[in-house]
Amino acid sequence: MNGERDHVVGRRRVLGVGLTTLSVVAVLSALPAAAEPTGTQSPSAPVSRQQTPAEARTSAFLESIRQDPVRSRAFFSHLPKGGDLHNHLSGAVPTEYLIELAAEDGLCVDGKTMTAVEPPCGSGTRPAADARNDRVFHDELVRAWSMQDFPPDQSGHDHFFDAFGKFGEVTWRHRGKLLAKVADGVVAQNQFYLETMVSPASDDAKRLADQVGWDDDLNRLHGKLVADGKLDRLVDEARKEADDADAEFRAASHCGTSRPAPGCRLTVRWISQVSRGSTPARVFTQMELGMRLAERDPRFVAVNLVQPEDGDSALRNYRTQMRMLDYLHGTYPRAHITLHAGELWPGLAKPEDLTFHINQAVNVAHAERIGHGVDLVHENNWQQLARTMAARQVAVEVPFSSNAQILGVKGADHPFTTYRAYGVPVVLATDDPGVSRIDITHEYQYAATTYHLGYVDLKDLARASLQYAFLPGRSLWQDNPTRDGYHPVTECRGQHPGSAPPRGACLRLLEASPKAAVEWRQEAAFAAFERSFH
Repeated sequence: MNGERDHVVGRRRVLGVGLTTLSVVAVLSALPAAAEPTGTQSPSAPVSRQQTPAEARTSAFLESIRQDPVRSRAFFSHLPKGGDLHNHLSGAVPTEYLIELAAEDGLCVDGKTMTAVEPPCGSGTRPAADARNDRVFHDELVRAWSMQDFPPDQSGHDHFFDAFGKFGEVTWRHRGKLLAKVADGVVAQNQFYLETMVSPASDDAKRLADQVGWDDDLNRLHGKLVADGKLDRLVDEARKEADDADAEFRAASHCGTSRPAPGCRLTVRWISQVSRGSTPARVFTQMELGMRLAERDPRFVAVNLVQPEDGDSALRNYRTQMRMLDYLHGTYPRAHITLHAGELWPGLAKPEDLTFHINQAVNVAHAERIGHGVDLVHENNWQQLARTMAARQVAVEVPFSSNAQILGVKGADHPFTTYRAYGVPVVLATDDPGVSRIDITHEYQYAATTYHLGYVDLKDLARASLQYAFLPGRSLWQDNPTRDGYHPVTECRGQHPGSAPPRGACLRLLEASPKAAVEWRQEAAFAAFERSFH
């Protein structure tokens, strides 16, 4: 069976963290008072820029409705919000849709664990289809398979990760249908791009790893995997899976017909998940499969490590896994790397485990983006690490809701303002919006409310989510926009998306660059959005 359920394994421990909202830090030109120790060099604040008249009107409107929850939600819903770069497909689907798929497939539900299992429904199980008519059973499933009604004063770590195992029997069967549902939701949120994580050829990758076995000499291990075309057969299998998912997606969304679903117009790329809690041989095999895929199939762009970063195996093998990626980066230099790193907090892991994960991901494993990065200020020499990330434009993917639900970290505890103060690119993301019961609109609204971001801040966060996407081609923007501001490249200077079609050299750039083309679409959407506030 496909390995979508590989995002599953949770850990049973009591966290020493609370979920109380702390004081809000809204100072973006300097660090929070306690964040920069005395005697260290202060960071440079992000460069402020002059607002256009249209931006000024939109900013004024936002300020006028901040205290109005209905109008505020409408504003953030219609705000163009770039792309979602940190999204697990199996965790992104609305729970109600998973329940309906379970019913359609004739699956059963274990009455004690609320886990979906294969039919026939024996003792202690009942048909998932019962949820269609039994509201109590339906609501029990929703609570078991998501964070719905989870007590806000309790750690959600185990409940969050355990949910994936409960609905895993549903998600591996329908990658295309899941994508169709998620893509429609992304478009409805006024986003233009999605990178979503799946586990390609998961079961056969495990079998190959177990057959080859572990070898601490990574060059020799690589040789064993590629010998006799073994790894290439896995690549072919993964591409066939993607073909089947594409076909199922197009059928479910009616793409190419007179009535296509909204998701048909969304630009989508896959990221290959690697189960960090597995044996070293399996981890290396999944890594190499994902990176080989990224160089051979344009639908795949990168690899990422999933499963709890605080898991015993994940902690024990963390440095070894970073060394694996260092080796594979040299073998597959065109494959991108984005890593869950620093998804830790005091009480969840030992103090020494909080001191090096982001650093190793950036400086050893060649990560181009970091997912979560919550334990930044607990890293050794974290200020220099932040400066390095800013200089290399290593972006941080920030999913506020899952950070609060899994780690209990939010408000002033979250390093969001610290990253921004150091000039590290930040992008907002959802992580597992189906499990979290949120959407990207919620994340933007939370950021604006908690850190008092203005319209221009939000606009640049949305731009960053496309600037640091793993789409090929040149950007619409010059150099380092996080540091210098978003200024169009020479070819498109003086042209106005949304007012007139691109022409000349700018048109040729957009035709040659998928990244610039999506960025142009967003700028046209911003122009339309801002015109509504004339």
